[in-house]
Amino acid sequence: MNMLKSGWLSGIVLAGAFIASVATAAADPIKIGIANFGEHPQLNASIAGFKKALAENGFVEGTDVVYSESHTNFDASLVPQMIAKLQAEQPKLIYTVTTPVSQIAQKALAGSGIPIVFTAVTDPVAAKLVPSWTEGGDGITGASDLQDMSAVLKFTHELLPNAKRLGVPYNPGEANDVALLDNIKSLAPAAGFEVVPVGVDNVNDIQQRIASLAGKADVIYTPASNLLQPAIAAVSAAARQAGIPIVNSDDGAVRNGVVPASFAVNYEQVGENAGKIAAQILKGADPKTLAPSKPAYEDHSPLISKKVAKDFGIEIPASFDNCNCFAD
Repeated sequence: MNMLKSGWLSGIVLAGAFIASVATAAADPIKIGIANFGEHPQLNASIAGFKKALAENGFVEGTDVVYSESHTNFDASLVPQMIAKLQAEQPKLIYTVTTPVSQIAQKALAGSGIPIVFTAVTDPVAAKLVPSWTEGGDGITGASDLQDMSAVLKFTHELLPNAKRLGVPYNPGEANDVALLDNIKSLAPAAGFEVVPVGVDNVNDIQQRIASLAGKADVIYTPASNLLQPAIAAVSAAARQAGIPIVNSDDGAVRNGVVPASFAVNYEQVGENAGKIAAQILKGADPKTLAPSKPAYEDHSPLISKKVAKDFGIEIPASFDNCNCFAD
């Protein structure tokens, strides 16, 4: 009798332990991998926005989700290794930041069952991440940082009404840059600009390539390029030497006193757009059914540094007097 009772009690204990272990396993937070290209204010803001949106949709960091973050310091050759490391951690989803990282992750994770949500990708269709702007790809979708170039050109014309020739440095090897250049070319004539593109595929060539725009461009627009933005100080120095003002795609360079003006997308908002998509996927949605998002016009804002504008010889028009868009 005692043996039967002992066995019965042991069974209860074992069953209780099993139930407890199941409950603990069920309570384990979801793993999300974050593959960033490198440390940069815009890219970091997109990660912060991503986490914020997930928290607002019921996925709180540390309780519901845990993040494993990694970057390659903008070295594309190290991206496959970074993706493999994150994949080995068996995450529920991987968040990829920038076009090169997203393209490499798409190939590396094909058939793995791990969905990808991208961000800071200018044209995901041109980059072949998704088939169109109205649908996601197989296991992948996300948030674009595509700027409203009509608005950018309008701002540039208002700031520099006598400028007619728009210099656009770009990286010919980056799909983002090429797609954006094509977009600018299509919109520039209506805005009164002639586009003067200059290819830059190595940071060591920045001085020479920007200098080549002297006498050929009245203003330079620097896109959200993974090559140019980390080196924006060098771009600005070369442009100043050539006597050409800059309108940048990142307002951080204006706040830091590097360039005179920007008309920029809010990257935290881009990250929030991606986070909302990720939340739907974590709740069971198929990425293929979720169209990639674009920033709304309201997600852009101008910023001008009076000091740097003066250094570049820009006389700020009176129309900006009450714009509430000055960094200093």
